[in-house]
Amino acid sequence: MKSIKYLRPALIVTAIFFIQNAFAQKADFIAGINQQNRWVDSVYKKMSRKERIGQLFYIRAHTNKGKKYEDSVAAVIRDEHVGGLVFFQGGPVRHANLINVYQKQTKVPLLIAMDGEWGLGMRLDSSVSYPYQMTLGAIQDNNLIYKMGQMVAYDFKRLGMHINFAPDMDVNNNPNNPVINYRSFGDNKYNVAQKGIAYFKGMQDAGIIVFAKHFPGHGDTNVDSHFALPQLPFTRARLDSLEEYPFREAIAAGVSGVMIAHLNIPALDTTKNLPSTLSRKIVTGILKDSLGFKGIVASDAMEMQGVVKNFPNGEADVRAFLAGNDLIELSVNSQNGAKLILKAIRKNKIPKAEFEAKIKKLLAAKYWVGLSNYKPATPANLIPDINRPAAAELIQQLADASVTVLKGTAPVLRQNPLKKTAIISIGVDRPSVFEMELSKWYANSMIFLVGKSTSLTDLNRMLQTLKGFDQLYVSIHDSRTRPGSKLDFSSDVKYLVAALAAKPNVVTSVFANPYTIAGLPGLEKSAGIIVGYQKDDAMQRSAVKVITGLMKPTGKLPVSVNMFFPTGAGVSF
Repeated sequence: MKSIKYLRPALIVTAIFFIQNAFAQKADFIAGINQQNRWVDSVYKKMSRKERIGQLFYIRAHTNKGKKYEDSVAAVIRDEHVGGLVFFQGGPVRHANLINVYQKQTKVPLLIAMDGEWGLGMRLDSSVSYPYQMTLGAIQDNNLIYKMGQMVAYDFKRLGMHINFAPDMDVNNNPNNPVINYRSFGDNKYNVAQKGIAYFKGMQDAGIIVFAKHFPGHGDTNVDSHFALPQLPFTRARLDSLEEYPFREAIAAGVSGVMIAHLNIPALDTTKNLPSTLSRKIVTGILKDSLGFKGIVASDAMEMQGVVKNFPNGEADVRAFLAGNDLIELSVNSQNGAKLILKAIRKNKIPKAEFEAKIKKLLAAKYWVGLSNYKPATPANLIPDINRPAAAELIQQLADASVTVLKGTAPVLRQNPLKKTAIISIGVDRPSVFEMELSKWYANSMIFLVGKSTSLTDLNRMLQTLKGFDQLYVSIHDSRTRPGSKLDFSSDVKYLVAALAAKPNVVTSVFANPYTIAGLPGLEKSAGIIVGYQKDDAMQRSAVKVITGLMKPTGKLPVSVNMFFPTGAGVSF
């Protein structure tokens, strides 16, 4: 027993040291990758041309596709000398173990990347999901967002990862955007820039390479570039003043990377059907030369139809390379793409100095994250570590800071705790956290559940029952994994929302994408309206805190919903 007693303080000290080290501020990335480096020069000198070209490619990796798939990835790492991996679905322990295995397949350590806009939970099971960026857009204290960046970076490093393809710095000024939407901080370019900088600085200061995306701006599109090529038909002046603004600010703030979108933009390059990813005028002429970006430029996924539909069989890869991209993400056929790039180099389609600078920049990024002294990740205690209490506490703080009151005063929201109260959740099939928490404050209350497609007969029966209640609390829930701009409720259920809002003494809370409010005519008649932005338990607890007076609301609407609720709307009391 004594030996255990003495061992515990040592373990605590070790854990504290690891966390402090993870959050310690790193040296400036841009300066670091653009200065001469002995390790970089030494590694570069020992590489063949094929190995150097391989450093451009970052290929897909999963831990939910079985051993055969995992072995095929290992073979590509060995044969093509790729620069890094982009991990997708799976589990954190499996990821950490497989990353360790893959790192043994190569002479030059791999940079490991993932899309983690809201943390590991965006891709992995058993992991923390922080709020979506649109939820963060409502927060007035950007220090909380910086702190979230630090926490996300800690989680990435804990698994042995080095790159987060985040934040999304698109200005989402199209409510029907099918691919950005809630992934954006909102439709105000200044807010998007400030929030994006706070988030990426938190991650970058903690030692993670980040990529602001999707340059020059994917926010005002109604086409998903995964399936087709969207077009931005705007003038150069509009693009300069709106879409590019957050990226200019991010560059000035020292962002380490920028990801290029697959967009056709005639005002910037008149070549028909040419995605911005493949345009030297855009990648090199605007981003690198005009805006002076000296970090790493990454393509968006090169397997997306927005880019390969018109440029198949490796043509997209070589064009992206010649356009100025430093990192080619998720090529359909990296082996074929590498051959075409080698041919382009031999034909002097790119200056030798430019090619060398690209590869050395990527190697310098590896040095910056510590891969010159590579150490494998430790899978032991990984799940409890990334799901630590501090993460849950921060998620609740972020929810508290984002919850927004669009209508009502403190007395209107609180109503009378002694009166007969109906607490109604719509879009759920079991009592919600909102209902369970709120019912503790209203002793004379009854809970009602309404599904997405509850029959008109049942809805009318409920409306009759509600006549016997003095006051109503209505909560609207989007149970889908990704919160769309329109709720998938039946027309009868949407009618119910309007009918309830028209009653006196009704407070409505919306735990869904804020754009959904526009598709619920009559909701604005509610005596009180609260926006919780997403379905998460933390958001529901925050709304209850505001209703019961435990917390003052500070959130502001990050997008314009309709004439009643414009960007910046939000009541404070």
